[in-house]
Amino acid sequence: MRFLPVSLTVLIVELQDLDETLALFASLEADPVDGIVDIVPAARTLMIRFKPEVLTAEAIAAEIQKRDLTAKIPPSDMLVEIPVTYDGEDLQDVAELTGLSVAEVIERHTASEFTVAFCGFAPGFGYLVGGDPALQVPRRQSPRTKIPAGSVALAGAFSGVYPQASPGGWQIIGTTPLKMWDLTRQPPALFQPGYRVRFFDLAKRPQGTPVVANTLNRRDDDIVEPTSATTITVTAAPMPALVQDLGRFGQAGQGVSSSGALDQGAFRAANRVVGNPVEAACLEITLGGFSFTVSGPAVMALTGAPCPISVRDGSGRVMTAERYQPISLEAGDTVTLGFAARGARSYLAFRGGLDVAPVLGSASTDTLAIVGPEPVGAGAMLAIKTGGRELSPVSLTETPAFACPAAGEIVTLDVVMGPRSDWFTTSGLETLATQVFDVTPQSNRVGIRLSGALPLERKDKAELPSEGTATGAIQVPHSGQPVLFLADHPLTGGYPVIGTVADYHLDLAGQIPVNAKIRFRPITQFAEIVPGKA
Repeated sequence: MRFLPVSLTVLIVELQDLDETLALFASLEADPVDGIVDIVPAARTLMIRFKPEVLTAEAIAAEIQKRDLTAKIPPSDMLVEIPVTYDGEDLQDVAELTGLSVAEVIERHTASEFTVAFCGFAPGFGYLVGGDPALQVPRRQSPRTKIPAGSVALAGAFSGVYPQASPGGWQIIGTTPLKMWDLTRQPPALFQPGYRVRFFDLAKRPQGTPVVANTLNRRDDDIVEPTSATTITVTAAPMPALVQDLGRFGQAGQGVSSSGALDQGAFRAANRVVGNPVEAACLEITLGGFSFTVSGPAVMALTGAPCPISVRDGSGRVMTAERYQPISLEAGDTVTLGFAARGARSYLAFRGGLDVAPVLGSASTDTLAIVGPEPVGAGAMLAIKTGGRELSPVSLTETPAFACPAAGEIVTLDVVMGPRSDWFTTSGLETLATQVFDVTPQSNRVGIRLSGALPLERKDKAELPSEGTATGAIQVPHSGQPVLFLADHPLTGGYPVIGTVADYHLDLAGQIPVNAKIRFRPITQFAEIVPGKA
């Protein structure tokens, strides 16, 4: 057992195998440790997020060392049967890799009973274990940029089904018509940790009906009826705005990460300016250019990236307004935001909050998982709540926490080294700490894709079993060019993380625009966590 640092609030427990991982996960679920707020199980690891004001990483390690890792998890009585058309483009390659015929590959796959070990990568993506050992094959050398939804695939000791079209490197052996992720179902993910899974061949059982042991019901609890008469109608949105709140937590079991506003300090400030609870839903606007007309009296505020604000009233008069201040609007007013010369994201709040239906307990839009409210483009209409929340007086003293960076400027981010710093050479570690990286146009809410003159050199090309990833993780694919994960990153990843941006610099990272530059400043030396007292 090893305890590896991830950030100032996250650590990874590395275990011998999947059985130990699941045993420890079950133990921590049955007998929780006060101060642990989230656990993400993976192939050989648990990623644990904790409250540092309650307990230390060393205290967590000491507590975990006491847990029994020999207990076997009893099999679930939940069985899901998946119909498959075995027509995958890698089916012949799998046959050659295993030394079996195509017919034997299909026969062994359908004869196996799998268990959902954990979920990750994408909402509804379950890592299935327990298949025939003869079907263990490596990932493809060159991952595909797009694998269709419903693809049934193999990789290493795992089988799985892609819930949505996405990049991936698993070997595709077939397709299923079943929806693996459906928000009209409770729970939305068809695969839940512990469920048993069997596949059957549609060519041999064409009339078969998939058997799902759990009852699937339409979700009605998240439906919110509009309660206000005041609306905004979007008249311009060069980049669609996104509804965001503080994030979607407690859904790791379904493979859903937290998402949420990228600059949470600016988000909270926007709500305080208009007197909302800090978690009220706002609009996250990228680079400005956004415009809307309001149907009735309202109070708004804009924070984050500095966009010029102009308000045109019904008679045509145009006035300017300031950021971080409450702005009173009347029916017929049109608000236009100019281009943000610095930073990347602004936050638009309305007193009362936006009247949007939460999805899985949150109004955040996750752009990778495609969970949450639809992006808000030109022509969209949103309601502003007039009741149901405890409002406070508006705040007149809010100020930006930092100056937003501009294109061409160098931004320095503090980094906690780990959990996989030891996968890199001394030269690779020096490159991380000394090189200035360019922010490429491929960057988005999932992550900032970086380019440096020198790649981060690894010790070897070993494959990392999938493990949990934290917001701020600096993941390094085979190219050696790092990706800095932001709020919409996948819950698990298969490339080593050399270090993680310190929590207090995550808001700043969320404001870094394309063509800016990043310098990483390690604030720790990589070392395993030694169990000790709080």
